[in-house]
Amino acid sequence: MRAAVEGSLAERFDDGEKEKKKKRRSNRRSKQNPPSSSASEVNEAQGVSPDSGKNGTAAHASASLSSSLKQVNVCSPNEQGFSKASNVAFISMPPMHINEQVEHGDLRFVPMHGGGVESKSFSEPTGCRGSSGTNKNKDSVPCGQIGFCAQKNYFSPHWSVEAVEKASEKGDVFNALFHVNAHNKHEAYCKIDGVSTDILIGGIPAQNRAVEGDIVAVKIDPLPLWTKMKGPNGSCNNTATQEGSNLTEDNEEGGNICKGKAKVDADYESVHCRSYPGQIKEDADQNSSNRSYPSPEKRLVYEDNTSRGSTNHLDVHGMISHDSINGHHCAAPDSLKINSCSGHSEIVNAVEKLCLLVNSFPSKRPTGRVVAIIERSPRREGIVGHLNVKQWVPFRDISKKDVKKNKNLISEHEYIQLIPIDPKFPIMMLPVRKLPECIKKRLKSGDVTMEMDLVAAQIDNWVEESPFPEAHVFRVFGRGGEVQSQLDAILFQNAICLSEFPPEALSCLPCVPWEVPLKEIQSRIDLRNMCIFTIDPSTATDLDDALSIEKLPNGNYRVGVHIADVSYFVLPDTALDSEAQRRSTSVYMLQRKLPMLPALLSENIGSLSPGVDRLAVSMLLDINLAGDVVDCWIGRTVIHSCCKLSYEHAQDIIDRAFDFEGSNFIEDGYPRVYGHFEWPDVIKSLKSLYEISNVLKQKRFTDGSLRLENPKIVILFNEDGDPYDSMLSERKESNFLVEEYMLLANRIAAEVICRAYPDGALLRRHPEPNMRKLREFMAFCQKHGLDLNTSSSGQFHWSLEQIREKLKGDPVLYNILISFATRPMQLASYFCSGDLKGSENEWGHYALAVPFYTHFTSPLRRYPDIIVHRTLLATIEAEELYMKHYKGVKVQKRCFTGINFDKNAAESIEGREALSAAAEKHSVPCAEILADIAAYCNERKLASRNVKDACDKLYIWFLLKKKEVLLSEARILGLGPRFMSIYIQKLAIERRIYYDEVEGLTVEWLETTSTLVLSMCNNRCAFRKGSSNKWRAFEEVALLTCPYNLKVTMDNSKVSDAKVDDSISVLDREPISGSDSVETEIDPAVFPLTVRVLSTIPVALHAVGGDDGPLDIGVRLYMSSYFG
Repeated sequence: MRAAVEGSLAERFDDGEKEKKKKRRSNRRSKQNPPSSSASEVNEAQGVSPDSGKNGTAAHASASLSSSLKQVNVCSPNEQGFSKASNVAFISMPPMHINEQVEHGDLRFVPMHGGGVESKSFSEPTGCRGSSGTNKNKDSVPCGQIGFCAQKNYFSPHWSVEAVEKASEKGDVFNALFHVNAHNKHEAYCKIDGVSTDILIGGIPAQNRAVEGDIVAVKIDPLPLWTKMKGPNGSCNNTATQEGSNLTEDNEEGGNICKGKAKVDADYESVHCRSYPGQIKEDADQNSSNRSYPSPEKRLVYEDNTSRGSTNHLDVHGMISHDSINGHHCAAPDSLKINSCSGHSEIVNAVEKLCLLVNSFPSKRPTGRVVAIIERSPRREGIVGHLNVKQWVPFRDISKKDVKKNKNLISEHEYIQLIPIDPKFPIMMLPVRKLPECIKKRLKSGDVTMEMDLVAAQIDNWVEESPFPEAHVFRVFGRGGEVQSQLDAILFQNAICLSEFPPEALSCLPCVPWEVPLKEIQSRIDLRNMCIFTIDPSTATDLDDALSIEKLPNGNYRVGVHIADVSYFVLPDTALDSEAQRRSTSVYMLQRKLPMLPALLSENIGSLSPGVDRLAVSMLLDINLAGDVVDCWIGRTVIHSCCKLSYEHAQDIIDRAFDFEGSNFIEDGYPRVYGHFEWPDVIKSLKSLYEISNVLKQKRFTDGSLRLENPKIVILFNEDGDPYDSMLSERKESNFLVEEYMLLANRIAAEVICRAYPDGALLRRHPEPNMRKLREFMAFCQKHGLDLNTSSSGQFHWSLEQIREKLKGDPVLYNILISFATRPMQLASYFCSGDLKGSENEWGHYALAVPFYTHFTSPLRRYPDIIVHRTLLATIEAEELYMKHYKGVKVQKRCFTGINFDKNAAESIEGREALSAAAEKHSVPCAEILADIAAYCNERKLASRNVKDACDKLYIWFLLKKKEVLLSEARILGLGPRFMSIYIQKLAIERRIYYDEVEGLTVEWLETTSTLVLSMCNNRCAFRKGSSNKWRAFEEVALLTCPYNLKVTMDNSKVSDAKVDDSISVLDREPISGSDSVETEIDPAVFPLTVRVLSTIPVALHAVGGDDGPLDIGVRLYMSSYFG
């Protein structure tokens, strides 16, 4: 290996000398014919002169901004952790047909304003050669060694903090969270709060060194430069897309050990019951060549106009002054014709102005570019990937002579690459001098196995002169193909706390054995004589909710929702409270749980275990037969659970008609019933709860709630803890029963706390769907003759129900539609009500169709629930204080916590004093602190979900690796001349099969009928003009078997390098679901293969990556032929 590297160094030096000569000639020509581009606008915004690129001022400005931004709330992984985790999606989104695909070929740059570049078929180079130009930062990657041309800058300088603030005040730029398309990193998008669609950032130069998770300043392009929107109101340009901003929340089920209640973070709350863990849906618009984006010259025309002060490009008058859009005359809509002749036109907020444009031109998608990085993502501090020592980049002052003379030379100015396993992050350059000694030794010795290791690196710098950031490695996890290494990397990427609870936190808990103190029994409502029980997964140990029900004389039912009183043990401003807040949520990893609270509390004294007295915060809800809550009581209680039911037990009770006298519940595996209650009491209560839950569910959907639910993959483990199979699982009625009461309790808690503390309530909001993605989904439905009404969440739900009836005979297609329907959904998040004061219309929860929502029912595993408990208890105490003040005077009994809120009482002097005193006693955070808590909890919740998803994906990959090949049927979702997008029901995932430029395969795409014909051919394919000239092997696209091999028994030998794979006859054809009793035969297809959208085809799945790259699931056509 060392010899090969030395030879490569020498060759690259020669190449570099040749490149220098070419570039000198090119520079002489360019001086004679200077480009017409201008950077006046960028320079004005930065406070630098147009000549700054020549004298180095621009670089200095960028450096000063970088240093100033270091002071802006950048979290270290040890403090607040990462906001996102690695999400290598197993998915792609196809509206209809697929005609274009990003070329993974060479990297080509063309000049751009401000020294930047515009990307054409932009792809990260796998190697770097050439060495011209100077590098102002000796510690950064030299421009010449990795660039393919002699441009001074690859990127425009970042604006200064002052320039960004000034532009933000004018409405010229917007702060937004930056996301990258996992399928095409040359496309990124930013979501601006209040705008119904995201902003497309097209091309690496426009991304301007931002990385996934950064908060950036975005400058919106003028309207004529916006791209066409796909969907019914835009053009559907035959592309396959993969949706990306629906990071909606999900149940936190943790396999066999997870609490796993769909309950509060269920599909109604998230509207996202994903069919496969880890599916973070990204935009994958394949028309990513530069014709989709404005050319640099075109861009400069409008930017130059703006810089002269003619108009802000978001100004509605300026917009309609352009008489054409993409070459077509565009009349100004009436909605934009604001009276400008009066001289005092109404001042419109910049976001409202942008919304006006977006809504007025629904066929256009806004585009923009990053002008500054406001806050760097914590993900920059821990990016996991593989080293690529084959792409060893020498510094230009290492001559070929020096390389040949010193065989052991490793220059202090050499670089190797790091390829992140998350495709949303850029390739990084690692200076050899900064590598850990253990890696340096292996590098010197030529140890090629080091490329198999997973390592973590931190981005140090990314200057304008370099297309790649510079980073350094600080941790090695081990082989990428080993499960433990992957698990360690997953936890590291998400900054999950693995340490034991500190002694200071444990000292806050009482000693065991522990019993409820007599003082608490006397001061609380005693409900120990009620038939109360829990319903949880069979392996759950953190039981934080229980239910009860009794029928009242007036015919109504009194339902009790009893939640563990964790706030009694976790007191504010203690070491235990700080530790719980730092962890924020429990993390579930299938075979392991990382709890938010110590086991002594979460699994013992705080858990609502059966047969023992426990402290609770209870809601007693009087519900009539129509599902209306007619009365409500909330307070601290003492309860005694009589039984711990599993979901399976509860479902069995719902389904069966019991013979109480003849049934032997112990022999049937049912749990013990404690106290003076017996099984008939439990069964009667459960059936009543089930009946009322159905009424509540029906009412909720009638009121406009939305449910999107798909089967989930469940991993099956053997006694040793090793995964051996997986199966599709759907939630049952017992899951929905519990969920209904948890949703109701959360909604009531939200109403109580936001009425009492309108500026200091911790709530949870779910914004309306992304309009662009919703239009794409509507276009897909229309294409296939399905009516869809998305005017509201309720209409959306009933439309899907009608589609479900229409597709009764095709459940796979319905599952596909539900998967697509989740993609426009946005992320639900915690927020402080005071942060959105005056914007109450943004408080609501779209999926649940309610104005207020929060999390109250899981305080053992979610820190926000503890905050909500404290706020509720403060409201209850304020109510008691207010009542004491008016003792003897007739006032409303439950003026703050009852169904009818007494606003006059709350706003009175006595009411305000009572609420303030109670808030101080229970340490309810002020609005500013609460906003920070909400933001941090959002990060941790997302990280926890990412860990679970990544673990699920890891075990699916591990199962496929053991099986080697898994045969399955797949449905074609998108089709075109280059690749197809398919849905694999067996794993509930989506994948792509690329069949262009494959040796031995001819492709015929019939555009008029949207039909694809694939045929085998024996002739060697000729190179196509403009192609990469790299034909792929037939085996990469199809697993081929001979027909006679399907009928005979073969040994276990494999034919690895033949087109006809004789080993297919011995592959395990049993469905991956161990629950299926009937063996499913998957028959191969034959050539010529003729398919259309929604056709069913056989495919072969296999594990990809591990030691040599990111984990993935590969898919090939499963074909049969006599010709090899």
